[in-house]
Amino acid sequence: MSEGNVAASQLLQYIERIERLEEEKKGISDDIKDVYLEAKATGYDTKTMRAIVQLRKMNPHDRQEMDALLETYKSALGIE
Repeated sequence: MSEGNVAASQLLQYIERIERLEEEKKGISDDIKDVYLEAKATGYDTKTMRAIVQLRKMNPHDRQEMDALLETYKSALGIE
């Protein structure tokens, strides 16, 4: 029965850690939204900013490959 108590205690610790991290994640998410709202209020296009943030997360090779495919598809469709 002691092992059951230890397992339950350990499970509870994991659950509580996850709950704390979820709270922190929500706070960070709210902070990010606030930054985008501030940028929008000063005239920046937040959709473009989000795209830039995503591009910066990509490694250069993947970004170049995506750009090449985009250009190929645009050319095939007569865009530009």
